[in-house]
Amino acid sequence: MAAPQHVRAAPLARALRASATATATATVSASAPAPAPIKSQGTSRRALLGLSEPQLRQLALDLGEESYRGKQLHDLLYKSRAKQIQDFNHVPKAFREALLGAGWSAGRSPVHHAVTASDGTTKILLKLEDNRLIETVGIPVDDDNKGSSRLTACVSSQVGCPLRCSFCATGKGGFARNLQPNEIVEQVLAIEETFKQRVTNVVFMGMGEPMMNLKSVLEAHRCFNKELKIGQRMMTISTVGVPNTIKMLASHKLQSTLAVSLHAPNQKLRETIVPSAKSYPLGALMDDCKNYFLETGRRVSFEYTLLAGINDEKEHAEELAELLRTCGGGYHVNLIPYNPIEGSEYKRPYRKVVQAFVDALEARKITVSVRQTRGLDANAACGQLRNEFQKNPLLAIEA
Repeated sequence: MAAPQHVRAAPLARALRASATATATATVSASAPAPAPIKSQGTSRRALLGLSEPQLRQLALDLGEESYRGKQLHDLLYKSRAKQIQDFNHVPKAFREALLGAGWSAGRSPVHHAVTASDGTTKILLKLEDNRLIETVGIPVDDDNKGSSRLTACVSSQVGCPLRCSFCATGKGGFARNLQPNEIVEQVLAIEETFKQRVTNVVFMGMGEPMMNLKSVLEAHRCFNKELKIGQRMMTISTVGVPNTIKMLASHKLQSTLAVSLHAPNQKLRETIVPSAKSYPLGALMDDCKNYFLETGRRVSFEYTLLAGINDEKEHAEELAELLRTCGGGYHVNLIPYNPIEGSEYKRPYRKVVQAFVDALEARKITVSVRQTRGLDANAACGQLRNEFQKNPLLAIEA
């Protein structure tokens, strides 16, 4: 197969500058209350979902109510899962009207479409207030040995993605905007309602680059942990690498996993797969990962999508092992056999090729796992289902 062509990402420089500005304000610690929400891009209301109980109590006071009314709001949002302020039957009508009059909404979006694969993986499209669509995926896993089950939510952080990795369907659908905290949090609620069980794990691996929307990601992370009671160690934040943001994330000392999408063992090959790598040399990325481990004590997971004939040779595995040694300790490789998307030139490698890659890494004492491919018949690769329905922002959609 011919080497993949470079994908031009003209908006990247502007996007990175915007990211630096946005993430410079992302100084909310994991335990501190999130700041008051700002008005969502493209929407007209502020969202209650994502706020903590202290914030909701203060909001009640600001609107002339007793503090305990904020506790009631908290229960309505996170226990009763009310989707509209009009459904807040346990608070006075005057309070509901005051919330609406002050420009607040519950912060929930309707499900536009859902599809379930034969393995139980379910992809959900949510229709946001500005009629844009986002994906979220629920992945159920039964542990027969322990007699327990997990439900992982793969959540999006942006509408589309500006980084345009050459193998990813999300970038092919374009980029519209960052998601607000409630638009991230509601994805987990939608999955729980679909599966009628609690989400146990969250991975920020859906549409978008989480580090380019770090402020909202951190606020959603806090909400998942504090309000939905999902342990920090049960969450993973993924990034393809955005300059200066790994250091910023490390300063929050989260107990969650950082997953770095590497996909190549050298700079030249990585630039052909991940165009944004041109602005973030591999050596600098690895230095930041090493410092992240030293500052947080948390092992970095390196995601590596195997593309047949591109980056899956034994020599690539050997080169990857050498690269990881420069990162010191605390590394793990998560191999991902390519999940085919329509119109892509890439192919999924044969199993024997995947196993040879694993053997080459393990022979060099690299901890490695192979991610089980889920939802192939539900277009579960990031961005696939959304692209069937919406490649450009819609003016109107019938629910």
